[in-house]
Amino acid sequence: MTALGAVFRPQLPPEKLRDVVRVADAAGLEELWLWEDCFLESGIATASAALAWSERLRVGIGLLPVPLRNVAVTAMETATLDRLFPGRFTLAVGHGVQDWMGQVGARAESPVTLLREYLDALRALLRGERVTTDGRYVKLDDVALDWPPPTAPEVLAGVTGPRSLRLAGEAADGTLLSEANPPEAVRKARGLIDEGRAAAGRTDPHRVVVYLLTATGPDAVARLKAEQSVAGLDKVPDLGVAGDAGTVAKAVQRLVDAGADTVILEPTGDEPDPEGFVRFAAEEVRPLVL
Repeated sequence: MTALGAVFRPQLPPEKLRDVVRVADAAGLEELWLWEDCFLESGIATASAALAWSERLRVGIGLLPVPLRNVAVTAMETATLDRLFPGRFTLAVGHGVQDWMGQVGARAESPVTLLREYLDALRALLRGERVTTDGRYVKLDDVALDWPPPTAPEVLAGVTGPRSLRLAGEAADGTLLSEANPPEAVRKARGLIDEGRAAAGRTDPHRVVVYLLTATGPDAVARLKAEQSVAGLDKVPDLGVAGDAGTVAKAVQRLVDAGADTVILEPTGDEPDPEGFVRFAAEEVRPLVL
């Protein structure tokens, strides 16, 4: 069965998170995803709070920008959250927005090289291995976690572009695709991911998570078009969805048919009722998604 979730967007103030989490948990939403966009809200801090405020909700961070974070720190934080809340935390890492990375002096000359080294080291540390590596960007000297997870949690790569998508297939446990990917782009991405998996000889599961920009309510079409226009995505066909639960469920199914395993409904930045949105996803859309 397709997993379904929603995004808590960091355009909302941090103090709003508790209410949204409690509604999502009570309504039976499967996954709530958080962002670490510069310079809004911390991914790890919000994930920790969301996990503590819920009983069964799975919480994902999509994504942590790797230029900002030493890989050992990310491994420690991930391991801690996984042990505190077993099976309920999902991490995605990625290049980050390059302009933002430049603003903080962290822009990498070769983002793909950095992400490859980071994924290899992070997944090894989470498997409980002792790691020594002297890469171009990632350097560890005899590092191992004292409290590794009993079972290594999945690490997704949030990426775009052919080289990065192939890398995700080679070196990550799954891939996170942004709201800029309509069904045809998801299909192409899945093909590139599979090329990377084949090159690495991987046969283990690889989860593809896709954000779907979603608006509902009487002004849904206008809000969706306005958000797409600001993002420069208004000319992309079959992108995003506005309408009732049936309309949204059909859009979810198109992404699933294209290769998505999990679809995360992303509200517009001006969503007037964040609690209502997660309730809509869990109680109205979820029963219609196979």
